[in-house]
Amino acid sequence: MGVVARSVLWGSAVGFVLMGALMTIGVTATAKSTDSVGMSVAVVIISGLIMGGIPGSLIGLVIGLIRRSINRARRPVPYFPLAPQQPYDMWSEQVERCAESARRVNAAVQTVPASAAKDWLQRISEQLTKELDDVRGIAQLGRALGAVDSQHPVYQRLLKAAHDFKQFENQVGRVALQMFDHPELDEARTHLEVLEKQLPQLSA
Repeated sequence: MGVVARSVLWGSAVGFVLMGALMTIGVTATAKSTDSVGMSVAVVIISGLIMGGIPGSLIGLVIGLIRRSINRARRPVPYFPLAPQQPYDMWSEQVERCAESARRVNAAVQTVPASAAKDWLQRISEQLTKELDDVRGIAQLGRALGAVDSQHPVYQRLLKAAHDFKQFENQVGRVALQMFDHPELDEARTHLEVLEKQLPQLSA
């Protein structure tokens, strides 16, 4: 039973009891010996319901609504801890360049007309996103080594990955454009095979 319903019932009961008690005192004080006991009891009950129970219910309703609003306000907000983020440094910049290329490739694929060739290109896009794990691993290696020189071999490797991702992005764009005019799989097969073979080399 909700807090509002309980408050209404309590208000009705308290109002009925209080008014019933007052009416009992009043009837007892003014009753004559010839008055019917049953009539007196009926007057007390009816008066208690009308003059006590109903107003008590309304008061209980108001109190219940107030209590419910207070309980809702106190309800704790779910806490979702933020995922730990790497500081933005020379390594993060190159990782973000690769991630941006992956996002652009995925967005470009979505514009291509539906076909078996598009499904293949979509799988290539998904694999490109997975290649980002290797890119992040290279950045983590650079941080672990404490490298701060842009000529460091690890940083140069990351620069090459960012360059390769950008070149791959451009190639996907050209293939996607051709697929607008020739969406057939046979027409796009050679281009898609070339793209697929390049994927493992992007972070190499």
